[in-house]
Amino acid sequence: MTAANGHTRESPLRVAVLAGGRSSEHEVSLSSGRAVREGLLAGGHQVLWVEISREGEWRCDGELLSPTPGHGLLGADVAFPVLHGPFGEDGTVQGMLETLAIPYVGSAVAASAVSLDKILFKELMSASGVPQVDFVGLSVSTGGLGSGPSNAELLERLGLPVFVKPAHLGSSVGIVKVTAPEELDAAIEQGFSHDERVIVEAAAPGREVECAVLGRLPGDGDGDGDGATLASPLGEIVFGGEWYDYEAKYAPGGMQLIVPARIPPAAESRARGLALEVFAAAGCEGLARVDFFVDGERVLVNELNTMPGFTPTSVYAKLVEAAGIPYPQLVERLCRLARERHRRLAGLRH
Repeated sequence: MTAANGHTRESPLRVAVLAGGRSSEHEVSLSSGRAVREGLLAGGHQVLWVEISREGEWRCDGELLSPTPGHGLLGADVAFPVLHGPFGEDGTVQGMLETLAIPYVGSAVAASAVSLDKILFKELMSASGVPQVDFVGLSVSTGGLGSGPSNAELLERLGLPVFVKPAHLGSSVGIVKVTAPEELDAAIEQGFSHDERVIVEAAAPGREVECAVLGRLPGDGDGDGDGATLASPLGEIVFGGEWYDYEAKYAPGGMQLIVPARIPPAAESRARGLALEVFAAAGCEGLARVDFFVDGERVLVNELNTMPGFTPTSVYAKLVEAAGIPYPQLVERLCRLARERHRRLAGLRH
């Protein structure tokens, strides 16, 4: 069957949508998963809803699942793990899907693990020469608080304010803004209550800008050039509070997305190029959202999300739509990309 754009239209897919999970972003994941389900149904695909409880149980239609390695998942053609944070976006579920031998949407184990670990990601970007916000990483395994530079040395390097973040959480969970030296110890201790690794970051001036990166299928002609990935138009995040916290991200009216971002053309070109560079350096596949701070023509990478919020009103989907790809086509493309990668890797000898 041939579609209106001249491409061959493939048969409908049977997709296992995984949502929920053990992290603090459980509810966000359910919201994203429901949106993905509706987008796939709108595209004529069959959806198997797999809900992962806060305790880690996998259920479909209320029945507890016991997947068997090498036997796929519920007879699905592809899995779409719409999971955010630890136990879902960090390579753990990706590893399980590898053992099940089922194609899955998004980055593989290593890229997922590195990208969710804010310290490892920034160290990788430093080694790749990517401009980014200055930071210091702390770890319980090396003694935690007091094992690295003193507070005075840390603040002399980073200045004030600084942001203290658990290394593996998303959606701004557990982040503390420190505006005075005496606040730093308590902020770091709070970070360690969420995670065994904590990152302390310098504040960055300028606008918060985001770019959606999306892989292309063979024969795709959308976007700029003939590269293997598409970098969307940039979106500028405008929020009412002091910084882009959880409430700003998820409360109604907490933020406004302005597309295109109000930045100079040179900065726009630099950010879109960096988005593709960072995506490749981290070894990502399928999709990612890359976040920046832009001050005039200066562009700094903030972080990369391998599975950003996925409702039609989420930043990622809006940016892809600005590139001319509607939501149902987006979620279908991601499933097709997953199957294409699975076919490619199946030809390798291990």
